[in-house]
Amino acid sequence: MRVLVIGSGGREHALAWKIAQSPLLSKLFIAPGNGGTEAVAENLPVDITDHAAVIAAAKAHDVDFVVVGPDAQVVAGLGDDVRAAGIACFCPSKAAGQLEGSKSFTKALCDEFDIPTAGYARFEDEASALAYVYTQGAPIVIKADGLAAGKGVTVAMSVEEAEEAIIDCFSGAFGASGAAVVIEEFMEGEEVSLFVLCDGETLLPLTTAQDHKRAFDGDTGPNTGGMGAYSPAPVMTREQYDIAMARIVEPTARGLVQRGTPYQGVLYAGLMLTGDGPKLVEYNARFGDPETQVMMMRMESDLLPLLHATATGTLKGHEVEWKDQFALTVIMAAKGYPGSYEKGSEIRGIDGLDSHDLAVFHAGTKREGGRLLANGGRVLNVTALGPSVREAQDRAYRGVAAVDWPEGFARRDIGWRQIAREG
Repeated sequence: MRVLVIGSGGREHALAWKIAQSPLLSKLFIAPGNGGTEAVAENLPVDITDHAAVIAAAKAHDVDFVVVGPDAQVVAGLGDDVRAAGIACFCPSKAAGQLEGSKSFTKALCDEFDIPTAGYARFEDEASALAYVYTQGAPIVIKADGLAAGKGVTVAMSVEEAEEAIIDCFSGAFGASGAAVVIEEFMEGEEVSLFVLCDGETLLPLTTAQDHKRAFDGDTGPNTGGMGAYSPAPVMTREQYDIAMARIVEPTARGLVQRGTPYQGVLYAGLMLTGDGPKLVEYNARFGDPETQVMMMRMESDLLPLLHATATGTLKGHEVEWKDQFALTVIMAAKGYPGSYEKGSEIRGIDGLDSHDLAVFHAGTKREGGRLLANGGRVLNVTALGPSVREAQDRAYRGVAAVDWPEGFARRDIGWRQIAREG
């Protein structure tokens, strides 16, 4: 099978790395890729926002199957266009992708199908949103309604912080994504991510993970696209898992079928484990980043037939196996991220780091004249396996220490919650 992966981040490098191990694969391409993906695939310099260009590249290289990584391409309907061109594609439809593209769409779905989630209100003007916050008080959660690269959510612990977040949204900080704002009640509990494959009818649960959104140690600083993750997340018990599937994931899949927009792809449920049971925080209509990196390290099964079966409605009967280990990834980011940062600094010390229990997935990198250069905010994903989260963390941070990149930084406490539980 000739496969094209769409994207350039750590998620796409991890997907390509895992797909490259499949005996079903004859040739792997990635568009546009990054400085690390060329080790497992052929990078294609394609503008992935240009759907006609993506389709032309796929046809020029006799691609049988396209795997779409980034949320923006899901929401823009790239999967629909690729399928219309006669090529199988792992990507939800644009209609079903609204689960991520519009928070108010998802809230309305929760209302319609009685899916437990935070109470909310939606606003299209700053004055009404501020008035609502003044009546509700804090803590409270402010969300840009559309995509914001993982940065459009503010958990405001004061009314002043909520005011600032609302003003940012309506002043254009997130472009059109902030033209409407969803304000939610603050939910007490611990957040966990649950991933499920869905082919429109059959659901195949994958695994759990826990992300670290804040930029700095101790979960301080601004929200980011994610500074690290580990998998699985033992904080989610089997009972909570069963409740989440029965009350959140399964009704969502059934509801979308009833609406005439069946979901085919990976469904990523962000859940809050509250005293009243799991509640939905949000849905993402693609693999997580950096959760994909730890999931791919742990997956024993061949990924390619799972993705293809999801895309072609033939998932029934498939199973997935996992290594009996934890995986943990640490993001190395450019200093200044998620604010302004400089590109172009050289990264050394990467060569030879990969082993059976450690992999470095590239995100914002590029190759130039034999040198590896930083080319984004989140730049590297140092990912390790271990029999415990602590041991996976130790291996990952040894990998981080081996990277020679003074212009980068990393959180030093990824996995801290589970490590505290391990004692």
